[in-house]
Amino acid sequence: MNLTFNFIKSISNIYDEMIENGFSLVYLGEFSHEITKMFTSMAESDMEKNSEERSVQRKVYHVMVETLQNMNKHSDEIKERNIGNGLFIVGKKNDTYYVITSNKVARNHKDHLERALISVNSANAQELKEMYKRQIKEGSLSNKGGAGLGLIDIARKTGETLDYQFLPLDEENFFFILKVEINSKKFAKETI
Repeated sequence: MNLTFNFIKSISNIYDEMIENGFSLVYLGEFSHEITKMFTSMAESDMEKNSEERSVQRKVYHVMVETLQNMNKHSDEIKERNIGNGLFIVGKKNDTYYVITSNKVARNHKDHLERALISVNSANAQELKEMYKRQIKEGSLSNKGGAGLGLIDIARKTGETLDYQFLPLDEENFFFILKVEINSKKFAKETI
């Protein structure tokens, strides 16, 4: 009986945390193209139901697709069929939507990823535009198929700093957490 009570209390605590933090979509597991389509569809429906401006919907949708594709392609916990594993959260608190992803990153990939994040976060809008163009022209494909455009594109579209953290998992891996914010007031004004 005590185990059942503890389980229910744990679920209740998780639910309360999700509500308090504005989480509307949380998923932990494998990421494939089909799952990406399902999440974007669910988030679009939720934003339409809440009468969110189309310009804001497009920004949130773009960030979701880009972060999910990055996780699918670049997770260092890729299972068979090139499907990545990770955590995906979408939420809204006050006037800000946020997309949080996290996945395993091998120690030997961490420094390259962190340098890219620092470079993107230190660039202004014009520098991001130039970085994007240069990466399209000269960018070499990584061993996992990407040209490194995702982070640059997210920063360009949101105009926000990319918040990230690397938490050590073991001797060989880190848990990489990326949080992207989309201020709905900022982008709703774009259409006026």
